[in-house]
Amino acid sequence: MEIKDIKTFGALKKAGYKSKSIKEELRDNLIEKIKQKETTFEGVFGYENTVIPELERAILSRHNINLLGLRGQAKTRLARLMMNLLDAYIPVVEGSEINDDPFNPISRHAKELIKEKGDATPIFWLHKSERFAEKLATPDVTVADIIGDVDPIKAANLKLSYADDRVIHYGMIPRANRCIFVINELPDLQARIQVALFNILQEGDIQIRGFKLRLPLDIQFVFTANPEDYTNRGSIVTPLKDRLGSQILTHYPADIETARQITEQEARLVESQKKMIMVPDMARDLLEQIVFEARRNDYIDAKSGVSARLSITALENLLSTAERRALISGDKLTTVRLGDFMGIIPSITGKIELVYEGEQEGAVAVANTIIGEAVKSLFVEFFPKIEKLQKQDADSPYDDLVSWFFNQKEGLELLDDLRDKEYKQVLESISPLDDLIGAYHPKLSHQDTYFVKEFVLWALVEYKLLSKNRFSKGLQFKDPYGSFISGI
Repeated sequence: MEIKDIKTFGALKKAGYKSKSIKEELRDNLIEKIKQKETTFEGVFGYENTVIPELERAILSRHNINLLGLRGQAKTRLARLMMNLLDAYIPVVEGSEINDDPFNPISRHAKELIKEKGDATPIFWLHKSERFAEKLATPDVTVADIIGDVDPIKAANLKLSYADDRVIHYGMIPRANRCIFVINELPDLQARIQVALFNILQEGDIQIRGFKLRLPLDIQFVFTANPEDYTNRGSIVTPLKDRLGSQILTHYPADIETARQITEQEARLVESQKKMIMVPDMARDLLEQIVFEARRNDYIDAKSGVSARLSITALENLLSTAERRALISGDKLTTVRLGDFMGIIPSITGKIELVYEGEQEGAVAVANTIIGEAVKSLFVEFFPKIEKLQKQDADSPYDDLVSWFFNQKEGLELLDDLRDKEYKQVLESISPLDDLIGAYHPKLSHQDTYFVKEFVLWALVEYKLLSKNRFSKGLQFKDPYGSFISGI
């Protein structure tokens, strides 16, 4: 018989079941996972040598935890993944509002039921998926919401006086007894509400409307906070901070490869999009480079941060842009183009906080600047660097390409709705591009070649060797001086 088939307290004792606190439970299961060389926090990338070891140490120390970091740094995800370190099931006294342990009952209901029925006390089994409670801290949260209050309707229905503790309605924290309880954005919680958490964290008891309650709650607290909140919206009161065992700093991915793993795991892509649209590796790298550029751009508020959600929604928008183009043109299959990156601008503008100078520039202009800077940064990893100053007679691998555009009075147009065949024909007409890519990337796949060709044109624009103009139907690339000189 499985242990979760046991239905009474007496049978539970006979089976030799031993209860433990939630912090001991997390600690024991973590120790077992570490011994078995198992991954403790699945699906979290970039924290293997930084955040996760600190989190594991905090769990081994049986600490309440504060995860401190900018938005989009997987703080809530880490808290939710702690559920995997809980036992599959725990026994609870039947009818208990606060998940009473039959071995250590704390509510009046559980104590009286065990006193009345003894070993025949009915129990039920609570699955670990139901042992996670979460509350977003907002200014309207009250003590009654999270701790409890007197319920006049219950008093009237049961014909009890307000002096009877059975009229108490428990809040979220008592109902999360023997659970992981997460409060997101802790600094947004009013100071008086934070004060109400003191006793719960230190002594494990609660106070409701003057009742002499002694409820030694068994809770693993995890708080999340954004350092920006400490100055802009609220702060964590010092005595509460003092009661937190471990404060762990989170961070953004340190490299493009890690960022790509996160984006590809989290992006919600439709299966038909995956089959219809090919995304070159360089396009995926460029997408992540855009986010890296945003995090160090002077127009964007660094204290606010740039969430990992930017690259996730940007990838979704990128594929949707390519999909829409293919649907309009009638292509059954298509490849992402650099021009499709214009479709991710709404993902950027909605997820960046601009400083005053950025507001003056405008969010769309800043987004375009970031995309250009990302192209420029990535270009030097694939092609020879273009120096700002070089000798007048020095040869450059880009001379033939620039000369080709110099001789094209009308420039070259890449329309947004070109069919794939037409798009390729336009790029194939630029013969020096084939020579350049053949010289530096002879093994480049046929599908990736066209993205790289357009990428080179965008990069030369960023280095002022070409000009790029956006018009209603697409892009025009020209020599920046050719039309002026020919006019003369």
